[in-house]
Amino acid sequence: MVKEFDLGLSDGRKLHVYDTGPVGATDRLVVFWQHGTPNIGTPPEPLFPVSERLGIRWVSYDRPGYGGSTPVPGRDIASAAGHVSAVADALGIGRFAIMGHSGGGPHALACGDLLGERVLAVVSIAGMAPRGADGLDWFAGMCPSGEAALRAAAAGRAARERHEATSEYDPEMFTPADHAALEGEWSWFGSVVGPAVAGGPGGQIDDDLAYVRPWGADPARVSAPVLLVHGDQDRVVPVAHGRRLARHCPSAELRTFPDDGHISILHAAPAALDWVRAHAA
Repeated sequence: MVKEFDLGLSDGRKLHVYDTGPVGATDRLVVFWQHGTPNIGTPPEPLFPVSERLGIRWVSYDRPGYGGSTPVPGRDIASAAGHVSAVADALGIGRFAIMGHSGGGPHALACGDLLGERVLAVVSIAGMAPRGADGLDWFAGMCPSGEAALRAAAAGRAARERHEATSEYDPEMFTPADHAALEGEWSWFGSVVGPAVAGGPGGQIDDDLAYVRPWGADPARVSAPVLLVHGDQDRVVPVAHGRRLARHCPSAELRTFPDDGHISILHAAPAALDWVRAHAA
């Protein structure tokens, strides 16, 4: 059962929070879920069976501008650390692991950098590297629609908003394996994408602007164990991003899968949770 509540922040904003609880449980490992773009923050239901086996409690929230969380135009990737810390403090959680998929990957890594010893382990699945990172052609290998959206974001909010006004869903961003996953157990994405876009494009635009700007955090500074998981066929975030992160994160392990894309790579998430359990002791 997922409990939901609104958490008031000191600046008057609110975060909409999700928790699989039970509140006060000390025998479960807390894993914060960082959602992708455009999603709301509901924890990943397809992973609940393995989570139950491993004794994992999911905690998550809608990033500002999505779902029930107050928008924060101009937010950066590093802002996730403050949000995670606020939620953890409110729930009486001291230490925790973090897992992010797609756009959630950078936010998970930022928490690993900025929250120090509170973070036991970090998993980034199909996550991007910082733009401007040495040795990485950041846009290379992206599907045309994704590249166009992010290049518009690099030109500023007005350009990204103009692009959004004329853009349409591009099924070619996903591989056949991705489409099969979306028709199977990861059809769950329909329950988190629909509500995210129903509220308008603000959250997605804020995400894209944050991805192309300085993050305010450095993955190379993460001291906790890091697992990077990526599909070689990914058309949304090319595998070169994962490889670049692995070269510059001293504590990182990289697992790549030759036949997977951006969604089908989630078949590796249960093994990633096993890794979290083993490294978060």
